[in-house]
Amino acid sequence: MILFKKIRLHGRCAHGLILGMLFFTQPAISQSRDISYMTSGGKLHPLQAIMDIRHYTINLKVDVEHKTIQGNVEIRLNLTKPTDTLLLDLVHLMLVEKIKVNLETATFYQKGDKIYITKTNGFKQGQQNIQIFYGGEPPVAVRPPWKGGFTWTKDSNGHPWVAINCQLEGAKVYFPCKDHPSDEPNEGVELNITVPADLVVAGPGLLQKVITKKGKKTFYWKTNYTISNYCIVFNIGKYEVVSDTYTTINGNKVPIDFYVLEEDTAHAKKLIETKIRDTKILEKYFGEYPWVKDKIGIAEVPNPGMEHQTMISFQNKFEYEKIGGQYYSANLFHEYAHEWWANKVTNKDWAHMWIQEGITTYAEALCMLELGGENAYNKIIDDQKRSIKNKKAIVQAGEINSGENYSGEIYTKGSFFMHSLRFVIGDAVFFPTLKKLATDPAYTYDNFVTTTDVEQLFSQASGKNLQPFFDFFLRTTDILDIHVTEKGYHQYQVNITNYFTDLPVEVTIDNTIQKMIIPKQGVIVTSNTPPMVDAKGFYLKKVTIH
Repeated sequence: MILFKKIRLHGRCAHGLILGMLFFTQPAISQSRDISYMTSGGKLHPLQAIMDIRHYTINLKVDVEHKTIQGNVEIRLNLTKPTDTLLLDLVHLMLVEKIKVNLETATFYQKGDKIYITKTNGFKQGQQNIQIFYGGEPPVAVRPPWKGGFTWTKDSNGHPWVAINCQLEGAKVYFPCKDHPSDEPNEGVELNITVPADLVVAGPGLLQKVITKKGKKTFYWKTNYTISNYCIVFNIGKYEVVSDTYTTINGNKVPIDFYVLEEDTAHAKKLIETKIRDTKILEKYFGEYPWVKDKIGIAEVPNPGMEHQTMISFQNKFEYEKIGGQYYSANLFHEYAHEWWANKVTNKDWAHMWIQEGITTYAEALCMLELGGENAYNKIIDDQKRSIKNKKAIVQAGEINSGENYSGEIYTKGSFFMHSLRFVIGDAVFFPTLKKLATDPAYTYDNFVTTTDVEQLFSQASGKNLQPFFDFFLRTTDILDIHVTEKGYHQYQVNITNYFTDLPVEVTIDNTIQKMIIPKQGVIVTSNTPPMVDAKGFYLKKVTIH
């Protein structure tokens, strides 16, 4: 998700269920439609901790006129131990009519945003196949993508235009699921979405087929990879599909499909060219495009973009800025970088959301480096640093939900932390290790990461114990307290009073920059004038000269 708080980064601001073929015209139940309280993740419920989601199949009819959905979801999961209750998440606005487990009608009840499926003699360990028939009027997004739900609008020609966003709320806003970042459907998803025949559905993975029947079209989408549940979404519009092919850094050919409104097709060529250029930059630093068996997808939407896997959403009215003489869109690039950071490398818990948002934001700085050189890189890093308010640590303790950790600083401070880390360990270690984090199976696809995983990887690669460094800048709001004290004739002591292990720092002595290690006890330097410490600004700090 692009940064919700605008900062200057090179010009950028980031009901009763009616069965059969009928649709809904009223909400399922008379309850508040406010879902502002809703978050994703948090402490995993014991009933869900024993569930391993393997696959979702979502079969839905979308009534665009009445803004309702109706259908069923098939869930395949494995139980690690027997249980008398299966627990799934679904917004209270959706009414469940019937549930089958292993083809047998099941007993269930809805309470709040939960579905409890019960069985007197219990469910056995192993595979369970659940089919849930449901529908209703899904929540409407208040400020997408940050306050999510469905967006029902029209394009400038009056055609229906529908988008779904649910990163902070979770996919339970529209389908039954296990809503926790630590569990993705390892065998992928299928979305079979029926809409009026004059509209098009853009979805994740590959389009398998389109069937037209009685004035409706059903679009069959299927992914070849695991996928975060908040990326299991679709968009609907009067789309044209403009296509190209990209050959990856490893020689794989991947289709590029841009789902663009009919009225905006003139912009498609330039956007795809920009996308190809951006792919080359991202592959240089983070390895091959992650979804070569699927596609590189973009869908034009009526709200700021999101990192929906293999179909990122995009909206900036096709406005670009020039960096080093080349066209650049922060909205397009940021969401695309999430294909590596969020979609491929996924945080195990929202407490570690800085990994996907911070490194994605740092990827923007690397793009500046490629397009505009060191000056452009330094400028965006400086802009990010100036926006950091340090109101709370960006890594919180324990298992927390999306609302407890989401802030602008997981973007900007997360990115600036990567800049500081680069200085501490040097480019020769930093860049190969960053690419390893993005490519090693231990950290990607079916596996999930925490801040400790990232720290241990970089510590091992650098031969340094980086835990104090990670703890100081990520788990506290502290900044370095640096004191420069005159000790005698041209003699100055440099101390860091609140950091108690060795730290590399640049010190400017008589107009010459020297990189030195500042130990716990400090260092004495000889200089004709008071030395400058960290003049280039690699750290968050306060410098006091005595």
